[in-house]
Amino acid sequence: MTQVDTSKKIILITGCATGLGKALVEILSQNPNYKLIVTARAHRLELLRTMFQESQDLIIRELDVTVETNIFALVNEIANMWGRIDVLVNNAGICYRSVVEHMDRESEMIQLETNYLGPMALIRSVLPIMREQMSGHIINISSVSGMVSMPTMGSYSASKHALEGASESLWYEAKPYGIKVSLVEPGFINSDSFKNILLPKKAKLSAKLRGPHSEYYLSMSPFVESLMKWAFATPESIAHKIKKLIAQSNPPLRLRVTLDAKVFSILRKLLPEFLFHKVMFLLLPGSRLWGHRSYFGNRVRAKKLNSSSAHA
Repeated sequence: MTQVDTSKKIILITGCATGLGKALVEILSQNPNYKLIVTARAHRLELLRTMFQESQDLIIRELDVTVETNIFALVNEIANMWGRIDVLVNNAGICYRSVVEHMDRESEMIQLETNYLGPMALIRSVLPIMREQMSGHIINISSVSGMVSMPTMGSYSASKHALEGASESLWYEAKPYGIKVSLVEPGFINSDSFKNILLPKKAKLSAKLRGPHSEYYLSMSPFVESLMKWAFATPESIAHKIKKLIAQSNPPLRLRVTLDAKVFSILRKLLPEFLFHKVMFLLLPGSRLWGHRSYFGNRVRAKKLNSSSAHA
């Protein structure tokens, strides 16, 4: 092992090819006090290399968080090269959109392996290093879905709820060793990430043929897309907040980094549970017609009426 250099923080970031991960690398790489390990899956490595230049303070490596041998090999390489790991940012993630009835086991496992099991395997790999050095910071990128579940987002919400629960337990376990744990909870982000949403086979078929539950996809997909387009938060603005989080000596367990995440948190505290869910259901577009065979007919009639009014 090479001589340990404590003058610069060693930061390992997952999922760096797009979105928040990319923005975070762009911002952190400007700080001369950081050394970065920038990662992505194999098919994204060339893209990563077109965006970032490798140097003595930035290296690009392949990492698939669902493959434990890949995780172990990378963590060992970092330990041998730089002697320590100061910050782990678990950013890599995937999102399947589906009602519970349409989710299949294969898609469910991919969701859990990427959003929960993979990050936990990485955490277990870096914890012995951080424990020995009596310092470190584990930052898990969660979501507003980790506190509020929405229709068609059950599997995604489950993976984020799991990550939140494990992170809270880890906060207690790691604290005596000087290791800090933080959950970053973004809500809607002004980006094109909605284009990366995946649908399992049954969900695709139902949406195409207008089968059972297709009204959920028809209403929720454009609703989420429009909220993202109108959101004030961007990957860059959130990356700046994570940069500040890394610099804090006493960071919070939870950091809500978008306005909607803060609002949801307040509403959950103020409203009785039955009222919170009732209000949420009524606010969702088309929810009063979900489950009714007349849903599509009513949608068509509403569009015709709106069109007629516009031309009147």
